[in-house]
Amino acid sequence: MNTLHQDYIPKILAARVYEVSEETALDRAPKLSERLGNTVLLKREDEQPIFSFKCRGAYNRIHHLLQEQSVKGVIAASAGNHAQGVALTAQALGIAATIVMPTPTPSIKVDAVRRLGAKTVLHGDDFDTALAHALELEQITGFSFIHPFDHPDTIAGQATVGVEINRQHPDPIDAVFVPVGGGGIASGIALYLKYLRPEIKIYGVEPVDAASMKKALEADERVVLDTVGLFADGVAVKQAGEETFRICRELLDGVIEITVDEMSTAIKDIFNETRTLTEPAGALGVAGLKKYVENTQAKNQTLVAVNTGANINFDRLRHIAERAEIGDSREALFGVRIPEEPGSFLKFCQVLGRRSITEFNYRYSDKQSAVVFAGVEVEQGSNERKEIAQNLIQAGFEVLDMTHNDTAKLHIRHMIGGHASLDDEQVHRLRFPERPGALLNFLTGLGQQWNISMFHYRSHGAAYGRVLIGIQVPKNEEAELATFINSMGFPAEHESDNEALEWFLR
Repeated sequence: MNTLHQDYIPKILAARVYEVSEETALDRAPKLSERLGNTVLLKREDEQPIFSFKCRGAYNRIHHLLQEQSVKGVIAASAGNHAQGVALTAQALGIAATIVMPTPTPSIKVDAVRRLGAKTVLHGDDFDTALAHALELEQITGFSFIHPFDHPDTIAGQATVGVEINRQHPDPIDAVFVPVGGGGIASGIALYLKYLRPEIKIYGVEPVDAASMKKALEADERVVLDTVGLFADGVAVKQAGEETFRICRELLDGVIEITVDEMSTAIKDIFNETRTLTEPAGALGVAGLKKYVENTQAKNQTLVAVNTGANINFDRLRHIAERAEIGDSREALFGVRIPEEPGSFLKFCQVLGRRSITEFNYRYSDKQSAVVFAGVEVEQGSNERKEIAQNLIQAGFEVLDMTHNDTAKLHIRHMIGGHASLDDEQVHRLRFPERPGALLNFLTGLGQQWNISMFHYRSHGAAYGRVLIGIQVPKNEEAELATFINSMGFPAEHESDNEALEWFLR
């Protein structure tokens, strides 16, 4: 028994969780199993009373704290699920609770915390900012701070998920896939399963834009990310925990990075299996499992994905549905330039044949040619996208494959219909936190120095708003504009050279 197991196995076996938590099902996913050629099992932590595993660690931590000292109240920082776990525990134990939550936290999570009787404080754009404020309030209120992942009692509570997996499936398991934010549940599951069954591979799964644990493991030290994506708000953590990093460095077999499209597809997969809607962070396990199968060509293995949460706002479903088809390689997006002459449109449709059209945008451009924005349903796992492009080229059409062009998917598909020729235009893609005043602050800072030549914003039901903006900038002021955009602290990408812009908007 190594030092980690000596420290933790007694804590895990003595963990108190079932006063507020339930033993959740380990369900076989027949559709995924058949499609992937492996036995896929889903650990259903979305079935907890708060629709998330976080109640396990919160109760165990606060229960032990009460045995050790007098507690005036508890305070926590959370993007939502830990907040509910702390609030539920405080309600069950009859103590006061204050929760600091990032401003972009989905309202379904904020409302749930309030219904459980806790006081909520909305502060900052991400978990780390909320955490700093919670630590300040701890000093003011005298409440005891309950960390969402970086404490042995919390880790031991989350580890009971691993205890249940081991008991529910005593037959061989090849790999378990666990979402990672700060690393609490991944640490706990790895501690228990690696102790009893070291042959099981344990993989953490993170979004590509919030991969704090993966970056830490690569650097062999904790790192702080400059920014984190907020699509998967439940794992939007800039720095892995100190204790969780110590455990994951020794016990994890790797960390798999996942895109928004892949998370969206995993949500759809889980819905098709269970008829439940998982939040993006909660679907990371399934997304990681699928990527593992794709990368390793695994067959006839037994694979477990932990569904960690189902606290999702209904209005986010539109964005998820749009991205799921592309994420599962079921939709291809093309720009096609056709001659502006009788019969050319018919010829274009004949090349596509009887394939299902998912989207079609067209507008007269000039006397010579027209540009079509087309979405086409393709068979998953096939080369059909490349075949369609090749067929169109052979028919004499100019083709732009935009299937993986985020600017085209998020903005241009909704902007077809106008062209402009501006020599001094720069185009930038920005992400604003969805909080009051964010856009106004940006425009105020921009002032009247530069003219806005194009602006597109569309609510995607996510925790941040996506903006495509065109700004007329004299050559000698380009560096000044770049400095201003960087100073605002929003994730920004320069898109002036994006091919989709040239095809559809210029």
